[in-house]
Amino acid sequence: MASNTELTPTSYIDHHLTNLTFQIKEGSFWVLHVDTLVTSIILGVLSLGFVWLVVRKATPGVPSKRQAFVELAVEFIDNEVKNTFHGDRHAFVAPTALTIFIWVLMMNAMDILPIDILAWIYEHIFGLHNWRSVPTTDVNTTFALALSVWFLMIFFNIKVKGMGGWLHELFCTPFGSNPLLWILNLLFNFIEYVSKPLSHSLRLFGNIYAGEIIFLLLGMWAATGISGTIFGSILGAGWAIFHILIVTLQAFIFMMLTVVYISMAHESH
Repeated sequence: MASNTELTPTSYIDHHLTNLTFQIKEGSFWVLHVDTLVTSIILGVLSLGFVWLVVRKATPGVPSKRQAFVELAVEFIDNEVKNTFHGDRHAFVAPTALTIFIWVLMMNAMDILPIDILAWIYEHIFGLHNWRSVPTTDVNTTFALALSVWFLMIFFNIKVKGMGGWLHELFCTPFGSNPLLWILNLLFNFIEYVSKPLSHSLRLFGNIYAGEIIFLLLGMWAATGISGTIFGSILGAGWAIFHILIVTLQAFIFMMLTVVYISMAHESH
């Protein structure tokens, strides 16, 4: 934080939870979260670019450590997709699942880096007073990802079943095709379609955001004195180790829900 700003618990948390924004037009509703967009793009390019380079240079002989690591990740995701999606998974679903898992994992993993050190670097080196380093603690990120999956789900529903088949499914399932039940079926399916992107996005956002809040609370405790520094550092290290499991698990869950939703779009009720 700026040296001329009095440090209080409220100002400390507000500082770390405030995005660097850009308003497209003065007075406009639309505001870009620059830090979220830039960090997400950089992480996507670095992580997926790394995978692309390793795959491009892959050899049939004894694999290098990097190639073995990527092959392990690809095989793991492919096996998980195979257990859920029973179509041609290599055409789209498996590559999409791999992309989502790696990208979301990298965005989540930013939460493990020391938040105060990053804030000091952004402010004193780049001159950025506000910069949130974890894209998935921004609900706009998780909603954008979830809505992208939601549109893919609708696209594959129409592609596989046809517009007529999809509309028939909306109005005639799960309670039957009697015209008296059409409205009830539509309301039931409407709730399902709305709940999917909501639960998909908020689950990821809530878990990573809660982890960030815990890191901030531990950071404030560490600033209270010698005992706070000792216990705050110990608990912070322990929470960071445990958080590795959380960020990995949440990336996996988000990826698996994506596969499940696309798989459901290929099936008829």
